[in-house]
Order: sequence, then structure tokens, then C-alpha cells
Amino acid sequence: MTAHRPDDATATRAVAGSRLRQRYGPWAVVTGASDGIGRACAVALGAAGFNLVLVARREPELEALAAALRSSGAEALVVAGDVTDVRFTERLAATTATLSVGLVVLAAGFGSLGAFVDRELADEVAMIEVNVVAVTRLAHLFAGRLAAQGCGGLVLFGSIVAGQGTPLQANYAATKAYVRSLGEALSVELRPHGVDVLVVSPGPVDTGFADRAGMTMPSAAAPEVVARAALRSIGRRGSVVPGVRARLLTFGLALAPRRLRTRIMHRVMRGMLGPEPPDQRAVAPSGSGGTVRPSSGTESRPGT
Repeated sequence: MTAHRPDDATATRAVAGSRLRQRYGPWAVVTGASDGIGRACAVALGAAGFNLVLVARREPELEALAAALRSSGAEALVVAGDVTDVRFTERLAATTATLSVGLVVLAAGFGSLGAFVDRELADEVAMIEVNVVAVTRLAHLFAGRLAAQGCGGLVLFGSIVAGQGTPLQANYAATKAYVRSLGEALSVELRPHGVDVLVVSPGPVDTGFADRAGMTMPSAAAPEVVARAALRSIGRRGSVVPGVRARLLTFGLALAPRRLRTRIMHRVMRGMLGPEPPDQRAVAPSGSGGTVRPSSGTESRPGT
């Protein structure tokens, strides 16, 4: 067996970066870029030679990331605001109108863990606004532009919980099922226009919030693992499930009847809870861009 030299991985990353730049460069837009998967995608794209438009609510975190990217030779623009605000979408559209945007990564999102009836209705509706309405609005904006220019890539984030009803993440799973369905359809619609669409469906992602919430997530993937899988897969397939354990769970669930899958996911979600009741726990959602909403009704949305 031939041993890999230390510089083999660097060479491989350079080739991958060259492929991405040639196909989708020079500018990429990343939402949820202040934390989690969104930030990891922005860092990876910067290393691949892209210029970045960084989108999230938390401006200080975005400015710090932009400074780091600029120090590495990339251009970076910060567009801070709430992705659920129509006026923000209009501002983002105007800011990017003169840029050669070829890749759009919509990673902003948040989730919760707990019984649906114990959740605050306002929080559940806000989740739909971020995970569904904002994604739809931004996907429509940039898919239209990419199709008009005849090339580009669009990355959406589903979750492994989206393949069936998922008790204790009922609304979150439903929002991700929407994203998955939207992405699958857009992949076919936009292909004749030269636009590649990828749906990334992670399992639990280690963003640090699970530890603070007292959750047990031994199989959580690092955001960087999810980002690398997304960038390797765009233009080569329509969907990807990052991480060996997440793929094994997805494969196993696919073999079971839908009703049984829901029961299995109920057990999985219950296993993530600590000793306190679900409505007292903040959570790190499966496959989000690093954003969370505590079940107690207080708010924490660092990745949007």
C-alpha cells in the first residue's frame, strides 16, 4: 500500500479549490456565516480562493471573520441583518447586484428539542420564518440570477430528521422536509440552466450548544466535516449526508416503514435529552447552520 505524504492532502484540497473556483467563482454568498456550518463553509470557501459575502445577524462576529479572510487574501463583504426581514433581502439583493456571484450557501437556520405543545407558538412560527420563508425568498432571488447567467451553484441544508416525522423535533423536522423537497425539485428545474443544486442533510452537528444544554450527542459531526462534504459534493450529486454515522442511520431508516422510522427517531431524540424535562433545555439542532432556540422561550440565534 502506498503511504500518503503529508502534502498529498494539501494538493488534493488545492485541486478541489481550483474546481470550485472555475465552476462557481469568484464570489460566494453564505448565510448563517457567524457560527456553525455557515462559518465553516465561509472559511473553506475563502481557503479555496473565493471572495465572500457574509450574512448573519451578529455583525461583530461577521466583521472578525471578514478580517481573517481578508488577511488571507480574499475579499469579504459583511451584510448584517435578519434574513426574515423582506427589507433585508432587498438590501442583500442590492449589495450583490454588481458582484459575479456564482455560489450561494443558505446555511442560516435554527431548531429546538422538546414536545411541540410545550413550545412557545411564537418560537415555532419564527422557526418557520427562518428555515422555510427566508430560505424560499433567498433561493428564489439567487436561483433566478444564477439561471439568468447560465451557471452557478446553490447549497441548501436539510437534515437527517427530514425523512419522516420526528417526535421532539416535530416542527424543525417539518421545516427541513420542506427544504429537502424544494432542493430536490430545483435540482431538476435548474439543471438545464447550468445551475447545480445540492441538499446537505447532516445529523447532529457539534456547535457547542449541546454541551451548554446538557445534551448527549456522542455522534455529532464537526461543522468543518459538513462544510467539506458540501463543497466536495456540489456539482457532482444532488444530495449528501455528511458523516459515517449519519449515513448509517439514514440507510437503516430507509429500510424501515415510515411509521417505524418515526418511532425510531423518537427514541433517538429522547436519548439526547439530559435529566431535565425537554421544555427546560436549549438545543443544538440537527443540521442547522449553527443557530439555536431554547425550549424555555428565551432566544438565542447566533447563526442567523
